[in-house]
Amino acid sequence: MRVRVVTRRLASILVVVANAAAVRAQGLPSEPIALADGRVTVSGDVSATFGSPDPGFFNYTDYEHSALRLVRIDVAAAAKAGPHFSLLGEVRSENIDTLQAYALFARIRPWTGRDFDIQVGRIPPTFGAFGRRAYANDNPLIGYPLAYQYLTSLRPDALPANADELLQKRSLGWLVRYSVGAPSVDRGVPLVSAFRWDSGVQVHAGAGIFSAAAAVTAGTVSNPLFSDDNSGRQFAGRLEARPIAGLIAGTSFARGRFVSDAAVRSALGEAAPSDDFRQTAWGADAEYSHGYYLVRFETIVSAWRIPAIRAPAIDEPLRAVSTSLEGRYKIVPGLYAAARVEHLGFSDLVGSTSTLPWDAPVNRVEVGTGYSIQRNLLLKISYQHNTRDGGVLQRVENLGAGQLVFWF
Repeated sequence: MRVRVVTRRLASILVVVANAAAVRAQGLPSEPIALADGRVTVSGDVSATFGSPDPGFFNYTDYEHSALRLVRIDVAAAAKAGPHFSLLGEVRSENIDTLQAYALFARIRPWTGRDFDIQVGRIPPTFGAFGRRAYANDNPLIGYPLAYQYLTSLRPDALPANADELLQKRSLGWLVRYSVGAPSVDRGVPLVSAFRWDSGVQVHAGAGIFSAAAAVTAGTVSNPLFSDDNSGRQFAGRLEARPIAGLIAGTSFARGRFVSDAAVRSALGEAAPSDDFRQTAWGADAEYSHGYYLVRFETIVSAWRIPAIRAPAIDEPLRAVSTSLEGRYKIVPGLYAAARVEHLGFSDLVGSTSTLPWDAPVNRVEVGTGYSIQRNLLLKISYQHNTRDGGVLQRVENLGAGQLVFWF
């Protein structure tokens, strides 16, 4: 009942705000702003989301904000220095907080007649499908897929001393502390971060129905970094096929050092190797659109190997599997309905007295609708049903939210 009341109030408030925003938007840009005879373009994306409080931290992100109570401002710029070289950058602010350098990279095209480019700097994601459409205007719902947003109890800079300590932290990924490594309380990592881009080099090529990308970066898919913290590199690759109109199928792979050198030394001593303490991820995804509907599927398997310190030891990789099915249907021009069904599960871990998944499994169902007030002004309303099976924060949360999105 409380969620229905909140949702009705949100709808009423957002309709009023949207009408006012539509009037104001008539004087705002509707296309990227071109400067210097088109050699420089500036674009932007603004989203304002207000939803139910989330005491179970189901929607907490790795920027330590709730995705259901978030004002996000993105400003991107691209400068072309001839047909072979471009410089692209983006800054982001969440909840009117400090500015973050979300992206800054050079794009090099050695041959203008071929689908081939090299990107160097803080580069776009190589792994997975959702990372390329994580902006609010590309997401038909308000929440993010669990694999890209939900914080597990793992940290790269702090480690559990044994299996019992890790099992005690189940469901506490939003704020967790361990006895080895960094002593501070901090967030865990998702399977794949949708909120941070990694630093490195990426190569992309396309031929016929196929396209491929490969990258070498400083961090891992769950912990992208601006500068390296473990003298390691991640390799990531993606292959995508478009065999028929409307169908896209892809697969991704990534492997790189996850645990920081400081945490490894704290756990095993100064002479400890760090090569084995890696994250390995694999993903598969498909999208099909035809007429009024769009269907997307994505599954991600991730495994982290961390040091075995004391008994009962964590001597097997910690695995997590996420599965997501999403659909959107256009009811009439400008109005659509959407839904997403998800599950995030974890491998079993043997402790002193019990064998349990190393983190608490989560299920989410989200349904919603979106209405285009004008081409670049979108109003969305959604409802989530979240369940967590076990852990310290064992909860069922029903959450409503509304979002207004403007982009140019």
